[in-house]
Amino acid sequence: MTLIKSISGIRGTIGGAVGSNLTPIDAVKFASAYGVWIKQQYKKDAYRVVVGRDARISGEMIQNLVINTLVGLGIHVIDLGLSTTPTVEVAVPMEHADGGIILTASHNPKEWNALKLLNNKGEFLNGEEGAKILNIAESQHISFADVDSLGKITRNDAYIDMHIDAILDLKLVNKAAIEKAKFKVVVDGVNSTGGIAIPLLLERLGVTCVKLYCEPTGHFPHNPEPLKEHLTDLSDAVVKERADFGIVVDPDVDRLAFIDETGAMFGEEYTLVACADYVLSKTPGNTVSNMSSTRALRDITEKHGGTYQASAVGEVNVVALMKQNNAVIGGEGNGGIIYPASHYGRDAMVGVALFLSLLAEKQLTVSALRATYPNYFMSKKKIALTPELNVDAILKAMAAQYQEKEAVNTTDGVKIDFSNSWVHLRKSNTEPIIRIYTEAENQEAANVLADRFIAEIKAVSSGL
Repeated sequence: MTLIKSISGIRGTIGGAVGSNLTPIDAVKFASAYGVWIKQQYKKDAYRVVVGRDARISGEMIQNLVINTLVGLGIHVIDLGLSTTPTVEVAVPMEHADGGIILTASHNPKEWNALKLLNNKGEFLNGEEGAKILNIAESQHISFADVDSLGKITRNDAYIDMHIDAILDLKLVNKAAIEKAKFKVVVDGVNSTGGIAIPLLLERLGVTCVKLYCEPTGHFPHNPEPLKEHLTDLSDAVVKERADFGIVVDPDVDRLAFIDETGAMFGEEYTLVACADYVLSKTPGNTVSNMSSTRALRDITEKHGGTYQASAVGEVNVVALMKQNNAVIGGEGNGGIIYPASHYGRDAMVGVALFLSLLAEKQLTVSALRATYPNYFMSKKKIALTPELNVDAILKAMAAQYQEKEAVNTTDGVKIDFSNSWVHLRKSNTEPIIRIYTEAENQEAANVLADRFIAEIKAVSSGL
């Protein structure tokens, strides 16, 4: 059982001992700290925070604890109920709120939940802000409101529709072309809020939607991370339904992957590549992704005359570099699309609208579209952490092994660039693991490179 406090928020498994898992006491503790931080940021008479959740089994319990903790601090809460991460991000500035909390553990299995924390722009907090909240939580110097100053709760169920309205108003979303194309799409909502939001968006775009696992029960029918090995039911349904393609999102709808008309993966990494290709063709400019993402985005960006840059892993890091680089689109290779014309947050709903616009205008099948992009293959593996593993020492030793021979970047873990491939080794922000990501010109080479570095990590760790 685990509790992780990081730049990605407060994330843990439900149940167990206080301080070692995400228990009710821990939820109240960190919600209190966030509320105090909000009140420290702005000296005013009234404070407002937007709260929404995915459909996890523990979601309603954690939501009630968090909302009523904020009320106890004298903070007014706009309760979106079942929602998506990007919808909460959009709602914060729409509500002129002081911040937002999303209750979701993203792609983690059902026993996990988390508090993802937003600023008054609806963007994730940076490392310095997160550290302040953790310090407040540990100091326990928290003073609650008196009975006449308690906050109030306002329920608003309209924000998914409002979010869709905003997407349809985007200049590059070609609604007419999408409607004319008469697409048929199968949607795997992993029994969370994507099963609400994605079909609503498709219906508004005139797309025929076949629903698969779209009941928001929180009982995930498969591992909720949208990877090939978890999506056999979706692949089968696309072929059976003779659909144009399939869509899968993670439980909080900030990651997006596609299945082509043959039932094959389009490639999670290529979600951003395709959306960037479309955006850059209309509005040339720069792009950003994290350093664990495919080189194909660099290639597409340079084809359109732009500049590509890579950030440390973590949405807040991508967003910071996008702003610095004036990027017109960016995101993460895990299927996360960040389109500043909409908002600075990963948004699968925006990604769906951009992808449909691209497909409708090009009049290609999804497999034919994929064939137009540079062909890279990735391996994504992991090593579970144990108490005796000194991750920092391991990564330092790995960097030292290669710094004389190869291009080594230690901005975020260790990334080693070879002529035709790369490997990125880093400690996860969201799970107790070391991630080993590799990319090469074919799948076998990517897998071999990953296995080689797993063996080298184990050899190095045994010698420390």
